[in-house]
Amino acid sequence: MKWSIHQLSKFRKDGMPIDTYVQLDDVKTRNTDIRNVSPVHVKGLCTLGASQMTCQLTVSTTLTLPCARTWEDVEFPVNIDTVEIFSWVDEENRGDIEGDIHYVIGDVVDMKPVLEELILLEVPMQVFKEDTEGQVQGGKGWAYSTDEDVEKAKEVDEPKLDPRLAALAKYFDQTDE
Repeated sequence: MKWSIHQLSKFRKDGMPIDTYVQLDDVKTRNTDIRNVSPVHVKGLCTLGASQMTCQLTVSTTLTLPCARTWEDVEFPVNIDTVEIFSWVDEENRGDIEGDIHYVIGDVVDMKPVLEELILLEVPMQVFKEDTEGQVQGGKGWAYSTDEDVEKAKEVDEPKLDPRLAALAKYFDQTDE
């Protein structure tokens, strides 16, 4: 999704409608938790001024992420409504305006890095596959248990004697004669 500033000048009167699909595979290299990214649907309208372009966009895609319990694939839908501003004002004329303005270097407006950032910001810390609660039993050297399982185990089990201290327990059983 690249446009030269000269190309954009013909949309100055009515704006530039956008309704396209973009493949953003670089998102997977920037965040290794992302296993797959479906084609990103970008829809919206960009209005142009003398030195900037304002885009009201709806970005939607589906990310494939690992389940935090089972490590299986989980489909995570992403829907973003955003307003992005691209400006091609000279560096000395920018002034003190800070904020969410993407300054264009050169004569080409590239929306791809902005879309990648928007999607990366939506990736959750962890996702869970539906109906996995209680399915995980354990593995080699570890076990999965809920808080209720731990409480039941405390009620049922007697305190077990450490085998290293078994001889010491016999000492207290002896009577003084």
